[in-house]
Amino acid sequence: MDELREVTVTPGRYTTYHYAGASGDFNPIHLDDEFARSVELPSKILHGLWTMAQVARAQTDVVGDPLALKSLSVQFRGMGVPEQDIVITSKLKSQENGEAVFDCEAVQDGNKLVRRGKAVVRVTGSS
Repeated sequence: MDELREVTVTPGRYTTYHYAGASGDFNPIHLDDEFARSVELPSKILHGLWTMAQVARAQTDVVGDPLALKSLSVQFRGMGVPEQDIVITSKLKSQENGEAVFDCEAVQDGNKLVRRGKAVVRVTGSS
């Protein structure tokens, strides 16, 4: 298992609309640029839980099993926007008894969206 991994995700122009439909979160700060600017945001912003889901996916894609994620905790810090790369970094902290523990974060254009993430992933073939 790699000790340091990076995954880049680029949310599309309509990602916030798709996620709103899936999550039921239709807050206009995620859907309407004009409204978002009226409340002093740079533009419509990504849903934090969408960003967290990308962090989760980055952990499980490496082992090829979405059910391998045993737990994930994060702190939300920054606001992400569509159409800009998000780099998810995961550092292996420990691996024993069939579990790997990673520190993880998500950064967009130098802005930490998620920090102090901790993921516990079930791994096979480890001691």
